Amino acid sequence: MRKSIFLFLLAGLSLTSCGTKKKIAELEKQNKECQDLLNTATVKLNLCLTEKESLSQQNEYLKKNNSELINNVGNMTTLTKQGAQNIEKALETIKEKDLKISRMQDALTRKDSVTLALVTSLKGSVGISDPDINVNVEKGVVFISIADKLLFKSGSYVVSDKAKEVLAKVAKVINDKPTFECMVEGHTDNLPFTGNSVLIDNWDLSVKRSTAIVRVLTKDLGVKPSQLIAAGRGEFIPLVENKTAENRATNRRTRIVVLPKIDEFYEMIEKEMKK
Repeated sequence: MRKSIFLFLLAGLSLTSCGTKKKIAELEKQNKECQDLLNTATVKLNLCLTEKESLSQQNEYLKKNNSELINNVGNMTTLTKQGAQNIEKALETIKEKDLKISRMQDALTRKDSVTLALVTSLKGSVGISDPDINVNVEKGVVFISIADKLLFKSGSYVVSDKAKEVLAKVAKVINDKPTFECMVEGHTDNLPFTGNSVLIDNWDLSVKRSTAIVRVLTKDLGVKPSQLIAAGRGEFIPLVENKTAENRATNRRTRIVVLPKIDEFYEMIEKEMKK
């Protein structure tokens, strides 16, 4: 009987021991699965932390970049405004210069108009049909050229009566332009002067002829002396070569240069420039 009980207890213990091992095995398996899950979660957590750090750095960089961009936009706006102001000032300067140029051109046009009117007046007054009297314009200056055969005898500086008729018409034009100046130029050919002991050479002859005409214009024809300039050019500005008698006759001449006063012209230009 006792033996039977012992065997029964032994069998019960054996069964109990087997069940415990089985549970332990299951628990160990569950523990391992939990550990694996924990390890996986830890790895993912570390990855997330790393990504978070990286994103945090990127966020800081973007914030800084955004701030710089905002500043740059502000600077660009300032630069754009400054650029627009500079362009506007440049355009104003160009406009002012164009206006000054236009005014100067207007002044020059008026001067040219005065010159043209003077030429027309001279041609009408002097009645120039004689080939020995010439009126022309060079660079805005009016020239009246009179051949010496109408004014003087050969080698003489005494003005002929016929010359006084021509000079009377010239004097009328000069008297009508009281603000103008006239330069009377005497010109000779290149033949040496052999007249009298009073004159030394062609320089002297050209000057004496010029002053003789100035005296006729002032004393006989009422031209103001302040308007006249006497000048002798001698033989040194010939119109043609002095190779023939005809050419030498062409070069012997008196030229009256009619000039608006230079200072008045510049005053007109300056006045336009200041507007």
